[in-house]
Amino acid sequence: MKKRKKGIILIIYIILVSLIIVSIIYMVKEFYWKKEAVEETKIVDTIEVDESKVTKESTKRMIQVKSLQQENSDIVGFLEIENTNINYPVIQGLDNEYYMTHNYKKEKSKNGAIFLDKDYDWNIQSNNYLIYGHNLNNGTMFQELLKYADESYYKEHSKILFTTADEEESYDIISVFKSKVYYTSDDVFKYYFFINPETEEEYNDYIKNVKELSLYDIEETAQYGTQLITLSTCSYHVKDGRFVIVGAKREKQEEIKTFP
Repeated sequence: MKKRKKGIILIIYIILVSLIIVSIIYMVKEFYWKKEAVEETKIVDTIEVDESKVTKESTKRMIQVKSLQQENSDIVGFLEIENTNINYPVIQGLDNEYYMTHNYKKEKSKNGAIFLDKDYDWNIQSNNYLIYGHNLNNGTMFQELLKYADESYYKEHSKILFTTADEEESYDIISVFKSKVYYTSDDVFKYYFFINPETEEEYNDYIKNVKELSLYDIEETAQYGTQLITLSTCSYHVKDGRFVIVGAKREKQEEIKTFP
């Protein structure tokens, strides 16, 4: 009887020790993943730029994007929202799966990367930059987008900056809404299918739908021909939920501020 009791105690002890080890490993990995994501937000700060080469046509950020492209040719731009942790390289892969599990250096990573939809066509005007990123509990990648559910947060962070190797543009947020990934047979508005509009009607229909879905009224809107940017991340308000922010390119009425 005593041997049996000792055996049970030993088994419990082994289980507890195993759980502790697994927990420690998980915490170490979580710490590493967060550190990796935080370092990624500061990546452009590590790229030195010859100020004599900076012009209105070739800004400091544009030069930094070109430098990042030397490390990974899949990098298409850099995304920033002032006073947030959203400061990341944007990648475009051959599919929409690879960069869900790899960072901008093509290294295996739980964080994934911030990536542009594979179907975005750079040769068509009036397109929509449809950009995805994970919603991570550690506050990195696109997790902060969910703060836009609060209208006051939007008012303090109403601009998005997206820089490619060829242009540095600011976008006014025109809609903040919740959605989900629907079944193919569902006859509803599916924002994630709007990437390369073929007609003015298709473009205007997209604007109409995102404005109607917005969690609160936003005065800014977009007219046909205006470049759009759509940021999308997971949300858990429903199964397969998504949280979405749409921005429209600003007219060049003022000098664009590159966030420090």
